[in-house]
Amino acid sequence: MRPDTHLAPHRLRTAELRAEADAYRRAARVRRRRDLRGWTLVAAGLRPAVTPRTAVAVPRAL
Repeated sequence: MRPDTHLAPHRLRTAELRAEADAYRRAARVRRRRDLRGWTLVAAGLRPAVTPRTAVAVPRAL
């Protein structure tokens, strides 16, 4: 058997795996951005809830 014939399926599989890895990396990058955006919104939403509010004295009318 010629070496080229034997190596052809391996080369095809290598190309498939590289394409799959590239697609996964792109999807992971988008997922990471979406996660960061979500946590930023959570942090922004929690900021007003966590800040201490001071009580304001209201004078009473007699």
